[in-house]
Amino acid sequence: MLLFAVALLYPLIGLGTPVGPWIWNGGAAGSTPAAVRVSLTLTALALAIVIAAGTPVAWYLARGAGADRIVWEAAILISVLMPPIALGILLSLAFGPGTPFGAWLLRVGVLTSNSPAAFVATQVYVSIGYYIVAARAALAAVPRELEQTAALLGLTRWAVFRRVTFPLARLGLAAAVSIAWVRALGEFGAVIVTAYYPSGIPVQIWVNLQSAGLPAVMPLLVIFLLTALPLPWLIHIVAQRRHADA
Repeated sequence: MLLFAVALLYPLIGLGTPVGPWIWNGGAAGSTPAAVRVSLTLTALALAIVIAAGTPVAWYLARGAGADRIVWEAAILISVLMPPIALGILLSLAFGPGTPFGAWLLRVGVLTSNSPAAFVATQVYVSIGYYIVAARAALAAVPRELEQTAALLGLTRWAVFRRVTFPLARLGLAAAVSIAWVRALGEFGAVIVTAYYPSGIPVQIWVNLQSAGLPAVMPLLVIFLLTALPLPWLIHIVAQRRHADA
């Protein structure tokens, strides 16, 4: 395990490799703080949409009794397995002026490419499937007997979820949120097709690499790691401690 862990984490040594003086603004003044601001604010908005839309779907898949769940799970799996670059191209076509819906969005003033709306929509599409799969597993792990007992005591379905299901599934749901966060924040292939502007951290890293080389990449790379890694890492540690205490 020690040898495996060392080999697995060996790429982190690259953070200390000399590449020359770091260039904090890449190829353009203010590009680094702008990219961080775009990624954090728009990814937070995308994550809120993912949680709001994905949680009821995950609950239905975990608790629904119909055989149609197989069909819905297959549809969600397709979104998870879709190659990012292919998804980006399909999104740009499906929401572009060549389709009735895309043309209508443009008529009402919604820019479907190179805009904050396109950025958020792309992040929702690339991450919501991961959230639903993980959230479904967390909700399915809650014993139904406890929910049924709470319902027999007079609690409404929402009260059962709030007072029984959610407390028991909260760590799993938190893990689902962290997976969706990392997936959305780190997306490059789909976002560069649909929303090259405004540039988030992954796209700006690529731009900096092309324009100024590794010295311009390292500051954004460190910020990227600090925003992406701590949340899922801490959730895993807390979950393992809870499991050990149990």
